[in-house]
Amino acid sequence: MADFRMAMLSVSALAVSTTAALAGSAKAPDFQEQAASAFAPVVKEYDIPGLIVGVTREGRHEFYATGLASRADRRAVDPDTLFELGSMSKVFNATLAALAEGRGKLRLDDTVAQHVCAGTCTIGDELTLMDLATHHSGGLPLQVPDGVSDVGGLVDWLKTWKPPQAGARSYSNISIGLLGNISAGALGMDYRQAAQTILFPGFGLDNSWIGVPKSAMKQYAFGYDRKTNKPIRVTPGVLDAEAYGVKSSARDMLTLLDVELGGGKASDEIRAAVRRTQEGQFRTEKFVQDMIWEQYPWPVPLETMTSGNSYDFILKPQPAERIDPPLAPQKDVILNKTGSTNGFGGYMAMIPAKGLGVVVLANKNYPNEARVKATYALIKALLAQ
Repeated sequence: MADFRMAMLSVSALAVSTTAALAGSAKAPDFQEQAASAFAPVVKEYDIPGLIVGVTREGRHEFYATGLASRADRRAVDPDTLFELGSMSKVFNATLAALAEGRGKLRLDDTVAQHVCAGTCTIGDELTLMDLATHHSGGLPLQVPDGVSDVGGLVDWLKTWKPPQAGARSYSNISIGLLGNISAGALGMDYRQAAQTILFPGFGLDNSWIGVPKSAMKQYAFGYDRKTNKPIRVTPGVLDAEAYGVKSSARDMLTLLDVELGGGKASDEIRAAVRRTQEGQFRTEKFVQDMIWEQYPWPVPLETMTSGNSYDFILKPQPAERIDPPLAPQKDVILNKTGSTNGFGGYMAMIPAKGLGVVVLANKNYPNEARVKATYALIKALLAQ
């Protein structure tokens, strides 16, 4: 009987060890599976022609691509496909302002009037360049007013404009567009030149453009109008280059995020400018407003991020409390930025403490909340692994 019991115990031990071995050898989901799980439903729901997700983990890059850059010629999306970044372009703009400050060409606490008025004038409630960089304008409209055809006309309009909600954060292409124009001018050039000769090379980018050259046009995706599904690209406008004009690839944007996360290859000057842009300047109900970057504590509830990126929050002036002194760049946070044109929708987020950055580019403008939810799910899966 003793021998029988010993034999049964041996069989049981073998069964347990075999089960454990099988469980241990079960293949963990790879990045392609994780990204598909998060984004395939979004692509289907919003009929997105093409989408790419790029992830950097401590400088290691991976990509998930699906669909077409152009339906007409069946051109597939890949890591070098050019997408319109929309307002994600504003991150470059803020960096240029910080760089110009580092070179002593301006101060971010200068008033706007100091840089745009030939004589004595007042712009808003004594708006400063930092106010422009943080949307702290007191109610500037989202877009340049109808009838304004150039920067001179915009400045004339601003001279008579009165802030309807003093002290409020108001998301505006006017504010950041004007900041880029002023910053480039302080460096003795226009914004396009500053982007192509200072910013993009400074971050190590070789496939990012304001005006896409003929040599790169074959990589430029077509956007698709969300109402008509017709192929479209961004149309020119006052301060378009500064506010929403960059076209870039997932590969280049991961290179940017590496530098934003403190890695990559960049000059000391660029790194100092990046750190400046990640200082917390104002506190809103949902997030801390850096220079363009929006900063949440990590971990953060998904609902907080989706509501902070909702059109309702973005398009309505919000109370904002100045942080004095500014908050030093943080590690245990998630910084994010959305971007859209009529035919494109993008999103990027990063968690410095984890060395993790994600960029999502699509050639359709779909809801911000959907971008945030899918990216949040992917980040959770990556960190769990």
